[in-house]
Amino acid sequence: MIRFEDVTVTYSEALSPALRNVNLNIREGELALLVGRTGSGKSTLLRAINGLVPHFTGGLLEGRVTVAGRDTRTNPPRELADVVGMVPQDPMSGFVTDTVEEELAYGMEALGIDPQTMRRRVEDTLDLLGLVEIRDRALLTLSGGQRQRTAIGSVLTTNPSVLVLDEPTSALDPGAAEEVLAAIQRLVFDLGLTVLMAEHRLERVVQYADHVVAIETDGTVVHGPPESVLADAPVAPPVIELGRRLGLSPLPLSVRDARRETASWRHLLDDSQSAAAVPVSASGESAMVANVDHLSVLYGNFAAVNDLTLTVKRGEIVALMGRNGAGKSTLLNSMVGLQKADRGRVQVGAQLADPFGMPGHELLKHVGLVPQEAGDMLYAQTVAAECAAADRDTQAVSGTTRALLEQFAPGISDETHPRDLSEGQRLSLVLAIVLTARPPLVLLDEPTRGLDYPGKANFTRVLAQLADEGHAIMLATHDVELVATTAHRVVIIADGELVADGTTEEVVVSSPMFAPQISKVMRPHPYLTVDEAVRAIEAVTQ
Repeated sequence: MIRFEDVTVTYSEALSPALRNVNLNIREGELALLVGRTGSGKSTLLRAINGLVPHFTGGLLEGRVTVAGRDTRTNPPRELADVVGMVPQDPMSGFVTDTVEEELAYGMEALGIDPQTMRRRVEDTLDLLGLVEIRDRALLTLSGGQRQRTAIGSVLTTNPSVLVLDEPTSALDPGAAEEVLAAIQRLVFDLGLTVLMAEHRLERVVQYADHVVAIETDGTVVHGPPESVLADAPVAPPVIELGRRLGLSPLPLSVRDARRETASWRHLLDDSQSAAAVPVSASGESAMVANVDHLSVLYGNFAAVNDLTLTVKRGEIVALMGRNGAGKSTLLNSMVGLQKADRGRVQVGAQLADPFGMPGHELLKHVGLVPQEAGDMLYAQTVAAECAAADRDTQAVSGTTRALLEQFAPGISDETHPRDLSEGQRLSLVLAIVLTARPPLVLLDEPTRGLDYPGKANFTRVLAQLADEGHAIMLATHDVELVATTAHRVVIIADGELVADGTTEEVVVSSPMFAPQISKVMRPHPYLTVDEAVRAIEAVTQ
């Protein structure tokens, strides 16, 4: 169905090819998973399938890409639209209408599908992706996860033979991600749809994959069954990393597989008197840098945040979790002064000042925010210019922002346009810009969206360093693995209300929805990470 024959893609002025000598065959009805480091060329490979590379992006494509027998060199994207449906990393970049239902119908209108068929497909897709309740909502009012599901639905209504997904679950909470993946599985098994999906959160999807395509840092490709490709891959989910560390063969691809393979060790832990893992916690004597007191934020008659109270202290890393649309982004926007409180109050910074209406140069001294759409904060023509502007705005020593960026995403050229960066690289740049001012409170909205496992490891180290230096960090995230390795404390909100607040171990272990993979594998033992589990097993087997 999808065939790459000795394909090399080189962009103008690039020092090396984005893809090099790629030979790949994805059969009809396969669910293929595309993995690789941030910036390794995953998006380039995906865009080559529907002809965006090179017809839209430019550059030189050598070799041949065919989809359902059509050569993408001679068939531009408009002539492949009935065969290939593609959902980009940023769903808003593909929207052309105003409401959810209109967006689901638009692609079919462009293809000239009759109104009766259009109506039936729209209704089926609304049910399939859980969009019925927001069918009339304006796209600009949707949460990140709702936008992602709408973008997937707008492609599914055209009934393509090939579905190409670039980070389809990156903005979804665990429950919504499972719903989308289950829907994709049904399309593969029931309709024979061919799916190629790029994803960094492999723990969510690897167990569903028939085929894994791994892009190396030099642009070459290794592919095959998941257990063979991921055995030595630098990018692997926690259950596979646990299998590697424990010498399991075959490697487990799911929590179920891992529980079966580790059953004997868990029985030893049952009989052991060894102490459970002690979660990392911040000092209880730290000064407060955020005080949210009975906060309510209304959109008309709808309470996005309802009578919510919490505090954050210096040195704390607090994970803010909840379903899509629970009010996480609204809470963060209120804490940075972008949203006015309708009731209650918000105070931030060392002086616990009201952020609403505060001048920007003053606000930076109290609180910084990295939004979901990090690219919205980028305006300059080069990475170097963005970094220099951040240094000037915060009166930091020249090179401060660039040094921070190198910690998060090393190797980015100074002359690269920020819009040419991958999603993860753009997020890293914005994070570096925000942290240049060293605000006592840093707010992060889905900070690991687009980051690979090594990138997240670097990011985790930076967060730990900032916490050690006394910064308070509050991150709204659906990334349960990040929370397991990083957060001191977890706050869960639902419908704008606080429903849980405690140590990471206390909150996530007791939550099937927000528990990380290792917690599920080692249940009932309270271990959250691979390192904790391996240490515990080694202690009872030596």
